[in-house]
Amino acid sequence: MAAAQKLQRCAVSPTGKHSASIIFLHGSGDTGQGLRAWVRDVAVPDLAFGHIRVVYPTAPARPYTPMRGALSTVWFDRHKISRDSPEHLESVNAMCGALGRVIEEEVKAGVPKHRMIIGGFSMGGAMALHLACRYHPDVAGVFALSSFLNKDSVAYKAVEERARVGGGLPELLQCHGTSDDLVLHQWGEDTAALLKKAGMASTFHSFPGLHHQLCQPEVELLRSWVLTKLPPLQPDP
Repeated sequence: MAAAQKLQRCAVSPTGKHSASIIFLHGSGDTGQGLRAWVRDVAVPDLAFGHIRVVYPTAPARPYTPMRGALSTVWFDRHKISRDSPEHLESVNAMCGALGRVIEEEVKAGVPKHRMIIGGFSMGGAMALHLACRYHPDVAGVFALSSFLNKDSVAYKAVEERARVGGGLPELLQCHGTSDDLVLHQWGEDTAALLKKAGMASTFHSFPGLHHQLCQPEVELLRSWVLTKLPPLQPDP
């Protein structure tokens, strides 16, 4: 099965001592290298840190139903690109396992999960929400850029259950362009509202006129938010 293989990835290393990590997941049909290059083109200065490693994994190619079964580098399959469609949970859950091993590698490198943020663009943001809400709620935060969850997503139920028993949940940052015609702005807003209703602390930022893409102010906002969640560690006295 594709998800059982070790995922390819590229990473931007910190300029100083590595004490925190971001796992940044690409959108459908892209690669870790492609997202890394896009971020570098959009962000001035680059999305790089003195103490945080930014890891960009690549999804393995698999048949993708919205492309009539053609192979694509996607984190999971969809029955169709719609909030009203049921989730393809078999592929979502398999990829949660594969990405869990990426998280475990960061832990083995000395970074505890509370010093880790998971996020992504488009489908990568949805994948990050499944990881953080269902499997790794002890991470420091999760971000979703131009992303949505299906309206009956199991992620909402997982957040609700964890909130009910008083378990901790990561804070969510969502960003979305108002002119996005692939993943509608309303889908992002609805996702944020349902996660908040379930018990997740979240902030939703709209970017007027932005299509299904990244932009400099959005990456700057992300950088600032990351540093509030993963500040540099103070040296021991």
